[in-house]
Order: sequence, then structure tokens, then C-alpha cells
Amino acid sequence: MTQPNQSLHIPLSTSFTSIVPYNMGWTVLPKATATNIEKALGDGKLLEVVSIIRETLETVSRSPVSIAVTGDSGNGMSSFVNALREIGHDEKDSAPTGVVRTTQVPTCYSSSHFPYMELWDLPGTGTGTQSLENYLEKIHFSQYDLFIIIASEQFSMNLVKLVKAIQGQGKRFYIVWTKLDRDLSTRVLPEEQVLQNIRENIQETLQKVGVCEPIIFLVSSFEPLLHDFPELRDTLNRDISDIRYCGPLENLSDTCEKIINDKVTSFQEQIGSKTFQDILGIQDEDDLGQCLIAYHSFFGVDDKSLQQMAQSMGKPMEEYRAIMKSRDLHTVLTGDWALSCMNCKTASYLYSILSYIPFLGDTVINYLRVWKHRHFLEIVAKDTRSIVKKILTDSII
Repeated sequence: MTQPNQSLHIPLSTSFTSIVPYNMGWTVLPKATATNIEKALGDGKLLEVVSIIRETLETVSRSPVSIAVTGDSGNGMSSFVNALREIGHDEKDSAPTGVVRTTQVPTCYSSSHFPYMELWDLPGTGTGTQSLENYLEKIHFSQYDLFIIIASEQFSMNLVKLVKAIQGQGKRFYIVWTKLDRDLSTRVLPEEQVLQNIRENIQETLQKVGVCEPIIFLVSSFEPLLHDFPELRDTLNRDISDIRYCGPLENLSDTCEKIINDKVTSFQEQIGSKTFQDILGIQDEDDLGQCLIAYHSFFGVDDKSLQQMAQSMGKPMEEYRAIMKSRDLHTVLTGDWALSCMNCKTASYLYSILSYIPFLGDTVINYLRVWKHRHFLEIVAKDTRSIVKKILTDSII
């Protein structure tokens, strides 16, 4: 089987297969990272959580993303690779181009316009008698994060099958129609009509096989600053960022969610115990105002902690307080009718009556008190989850 060419464009010290899986981040967080986040969230120290997330995403920002450029032979894949990198065909490190098929094996290129991107120029499809299945195996199809499918003159059945295979893997792809300069120079119809016809032809061809709304760019490799090339570059930059951060962000989010859930479960077991007030650090467990302050401190979403965290993020604290359903007792009771009812004067009156009923009264009061605290705890925990998710989102903007 032909192995991808480890060209001089990006020095590769190990095999291609061992490098590419790193693109998508981790399937699980590194143990040290997970341990540090668990300790920080367990101690209610959001400022430390921010620091850990930043360090993690800084490492992720340097992880490579593999972009594959493919299409039928003769469609100008190598010319497109050079145009995307904004270098001439005769410059050093340019992809070789020519009338005959020039790319024999997958070859990797880099670009200063797309840091930590591996741009793979693949051999064209439809070469010789090999089947599409053999072609996909030969190019190590599953190892790439995004595909740029090059077409010109017509959108062949080979390309249709290729799109279906890529879609089946759940991977992103663009359709890039090159040699637009030739289409426009020989046109009979108005330019806008020519462009519309090309798009509609591709869309109709793919719709027949169930591929709807493909991302299509119409470009000329000889005019890398015109037509859809600027939009293509902007879209590619955004997608590279999404691909790079998607896995790690999801893992960070899942890890934080689990830690918060475990913290809630552990603390719920203490509710109703004789030492509950001491654990929470309050004098009256029926005073929801005191409890709210204690729960905020327990999860690290009190005003002081939020202010420190927001300052570290370069954001106003109110951005984080605004998403909290528990930012103050009035907001909690307004948004939760059950707690509001249990905290009203009528409820207090009923509690006083129940207290005079031996055994049953104490049992009912204790049951309601436990329910109230567990419900209250979950409200603050939900706010903590929302704040952590916002920290993750804000960390990559």
C-alpha cells in the first residue's frame, strides 16, 4: 500500500497514521488535567478552573488539523493548493503542477495563512482502473478532518460517490469549482447566469443522491484573491478552529459536568444530617438567604469568586451573573413556584402547626426541609454548569 509522502514541506519524524489522530484532540482528557479540574471544582475555585482550561486550550491550539484536497485527475488540485497558500507555481515548496498527473502519493504542505494546518495534496480519483474503495484505502481516507473536493467542467459520478463516502463518515467537505477563469472567458451568457448555472448543476447532481445544501465555492486558481476565494479562506479558518477545539471542549465540558454532578450527589447525602448546618457553615438551615450564600460559596459562584474569574476572563462580572437563576433569593423564588410556596407565610404557619404533632409533624417537616435543600442545591449547581460552559466558550473567542 502506498504511504503518504513525508515531504520536506513539513518534517515528519513518525508515520502519518500516528500523527493524524492527534488532530481531533483527546478521546479523554489527560489524567493530570482531569485531576486538576476535579480539585479546583471540588474546592469551588473557578479562577483555577479558568487557568486549567486556558492551559489545556493553549496546547490544543497547536494541534494539527489535516485538510485533504482531492478530485478527479486533471481538475487542478495542485494548482489550487498553491493558490490557497498564495504562492506561485515556480516558488520554493510549491506543489508541482502540469498537464499530466503530477501527484502520485499524498503530499503534505503547510501555509503561514493557516497555522498548524496540514494541507494534503492527494492523487486524483479515477486514475487507472482502481475502484473508489481502493482509492479511499490508498489515501488513508479516515485520517483527514476535512475534505476539499476539486471539480471543473463537470461534476463526475466519481466525485458524487466520494461526497457520499465523506458524508457517511460524518466529516466536513467543500465543493470547489476551479478554472472559473476559463468558464467566464468562454461564456455566452451573463456572468451571474454562468455562476448560478454551475452552482445549480452541482446541487441538483448531489440532491439526487440525498446530499442537500453542499458548501460550494467558485474560484480560479490564477486569481486567488477574487471570486469566492476570500470567503473560502474565512470559512476554512473557522472550520479549522471548530475541528481543533470541538473534541477537547466536549471532553472538558463532560468532565466538569461529571465533577459537579458528583459534588451534588455527595453533598445531598449530608442534607438532613445532624452536622448539616456545620458542614454548610450556617446557623439556621431554614433561612434560605443564608443557604443561598453558603451554596454560592460551596460551588465558587459567589460574587467575590465571580468577580475574580470575570476579571481573569476580561469580561464584566454581570455577564456571568446574568445567566444565573440563583443570583439572589428574589430571583430564585420568582422563578421557582415550589420553593416560593414553601417559603411563604402560609407555609411557615403550617410548619408551626406541624411542630405540635408528635413524630409525624417532625417527620413531615424534616422531609420538606430535605427536599427544599436538595432542590435549592440543584438550582445553584445548574448555574455553576452554565457558568463553566460560558467559560469554555469565552476561552476560544
